[in-house]
Amino acid sequence: MASHLLPRTRIPTQVHASSEEAVRNLARQVESLIRRKNGEGSHAVLGLPTGSTPVGLYRELIRLHREERLDFSRVITFNLDEYYPMSPVDPQSYNRWMRETFYDHVNIPAANIHIPQGDTPSETVEEYCLRYEREIQKAGGIDLQILGIGRTGHIGFNEPGSSRHSRTRRVTLDPVTRRDASSNFFGEENVPTMALTMGVGTILDARQVVLLAFGEHKASIVCKAVEEPITESVTASFLQEHNNATFLIDQAAASQLTALRRPWSCGPVEWTPHLIRRAVIDLSLTTGKGLLKLAEDDFREHHLHTLARDHGPASVICQRVFDELNATLSPKPAGEGNKTVLVFSPHPDDDVISMGGTIIRLADQGHQVHIAYMTSGNIAVFDHDALRFADFVSEFNRIFGIDADRTSQVLDRVRDFLDQKAPGEGDSEDVLKVKGLIRTTEARAGAIACGVPAELLHFMDLRFYRTGTIAKAPIHHQDIDDIADLLQRLRPSQIYVAGELSDPHGTHRVCAEAVYAAVRKVRALGTDFEVWLYRGAWEEWAPHEIERAVPLSPEVMNQKKSAIFRHQSQKDKAMFPGGSDAREFWQRAEDRNKNTAHTFDILGLPEYYALEGFVLWRDG
Repeated sequence: MASHLLPRTRIPTQVHASSEEAVRNLARQVESLIRRKNGEGSHAVLGLPTGSTPVGLYRELIRLHREERLDFSRVITFNLDEYYPMSPVDPQSYNRWMRETFYDHVNIPAANIHIPQGDTPSETVEEYCLRYEREIQKAGGIDLQILGIGRTGHIGFNEPGSSRHSRTRRVTLDPVTRRDASSNFFGEENVPTMALTMGVGTILDARQVVLLAFGEHKASIVCKAVEEPITESVTASFLQEHNNATFLIDQAAASQLTALRRPWSCGPVEWTPHLIRRAVIDLSLTTGKGLLKLAEDDFREHHLHTLARDHGPASVICQRVFDELNATLSPKPAGEGNKTVLVFSPHPDDDVISMGGTIIRLADQGHQVHIAYMTSGNIAVFDHDALRFADFVSEFNRIFGIDADRTSQVLDRVRDFLDQKAPGEGDSEDVLKVKGLIRTTEARAGAIACGVPAELLHFMDLRFYRTGTIAKAPIHHQDIDDIADLLQRLRPSQIYVAGELSDPHGTHRVCAEAVYAAVRKVRALGTDFEVWLYRGAWEEWAPHEIERAVPLSPEVMNQKKSAIFRHQSQKDKAMFPGGSDAREFWQRAEDRNKNTAHTFDILGLPEYYALEGFVLWRDG
């Protein structure tokens, strides 16, 4: 799908089919700038961000350097921000992150790299920030400033309330920003309360600005930044004043923009079957009328007169949409007979959280349900849980009189490490193994609670996840081969994949890409099956997207919650809950499943206690 600019936005907004397509587009812009400047014998000056959003961009620029000889020797860079106080060698330092992620892999001279110094003494911070501004001016100003956007609407660390004329300075971080950063610091309490950041005015001085935003969790703030008036409460909205600023976003981040949410209100549209379905469902929910109760007047009053005119009458359109949605209801999601079904779970609890009810139904109906846990999930376990299990093993050995000297040595190493562990420090290999074992046993217990026996579980421990930190490596080719081998061995009739690309930690996105690559590989060899996408931990499918809806009774919902409860290390308070949703995962799952059923009820469809929704994956 080609990118396109959206109407009704106050900033040029370019929507891409995927984040990968968006970063490739930007990488080519950066490449063009650098090659042009190199040809002129001058410097290309880049303003660069950190975080998960630009990782793909940096990987593509590294590839251009290695494979297409893109020369960075004349590039000068200025990074947006850094936590304060923060040593440049600290694992959470943006200085270290930039070097490990990008600078160490290209040939930018060290003298040309500028990153705010988080270890600047407090008494000299103001002078240091003035010098940072002077260095930018000395370089001739920034040619291209690349940005991400936080959930508070901040660019850099310019939190709500920042002045349009602000310059590089020390700032206090918003609680939402600190909460979003908590996973990188192994707990919100370890996140610094301050940072150094370029100011809004500094950013607006750049000759060109490109902002990247990906995922549904960015959709709301993107909409505020590009469609609503300029306000200090959303500092990204100041980009409306820039004469060469662009938002590069994926479809998920664009989902709340008027041109995607209600394109018919922006002008003439091509009424495809999908768009008709979306418009009629939106009309039903907006008016509060069931699909079969909508009238011609409702269409005329809500910008849908052309739909009724060209594809009507209204009663015929509504009946067709009603029939389509009614056909999605699937009490028997795998049909009749004894089928083999494979569920891919990125983390050890995504299966029961997002589609536990469907797993229960499949198992109850006699199908052989396999579950593949793609990563260990070991970084999402609290230290106190690791210590509790270490104590259990010690007591177990003592009570049963087991002579376990080697076990004692390992447990002593675990206890010693955790006793001396600094705030925000990553775990030792021993501790990671203990935490991984906790997640493995919980996953096994959760699956058994759904009726899936332990022998049908597959713990893949994919390589990309084995970093011991939130930051993940790229997909490893062997990860794809391992998935393909499992598909070839089981030959399922259908598989289920987490299609939740808003996962704040990125694991779902990487796992989905790995599965898609493996599916293409085995399909090329003649093996085929249905691929269904589920959501639920962070977002839910919109009603117009759902192509299969599996009904859950109160009893099945209770059984699903019981399976979620088996993940004790994630209950009460998950280490990395993601986003601003403070509810436990069982609460999110129940509320979303019941809300989906309630939405179907409003539309006039059969009333169920709860529904789990799925979308069929179509390659390309």
